[in-house]
Amino acid sequence: MRKGFSLITVIIFIVLIATLGALSLSFSTQNVKQKTDQYLYEQGELLIQSAISYSLLALSGYDYTSRCLENIELFYPNNTNWLLKADVSIAYIGNSLPCSNNHILDNNLTTNDSNRTVIMDIIVTDNNISTEPIRLHRRTIQKP
Repeated sequence: MRKGFSLITVIIFIVLIATLGALSLSFSTQNVKQKTDQYLYEQGELLIQSAISYSLLALSGYDYTSRCLENIELFYPNNTNWLLKADVSIAYIGNSLPCSNNHILDNNLTTNDSNRTVIMDIIVTDNNISTEPIRLHRRTIQKP
């Protein structure tokens, strides 16, 4: 009777230890995935800030006599093997700008201070590097 009871106790103990081991392994792999996703999210947020700064720099030096700057693409870390891509779409508010109609939001302004104001939509996407797709969007109004 005692040996049978000890055998059942050992089997229950082994099953309990195996369950705890599988649970801890599951939590550790989930933690690594969360850290990776958090890293990629932070990289995307930094790329958004860089895209805003780069777009403002490009807009400040652009010649608006013939056409407007409407789209900008940025790749991180390089153009061939990129992890994240930022697409910047620029819409204008202003008088007598040579932009296409779908990039002019308003050309009926009464103040010169608002002329050539831009609304930038920045969308950051990943290159299928994670199981969860990464897509970040930010809209900002700027005066270059």
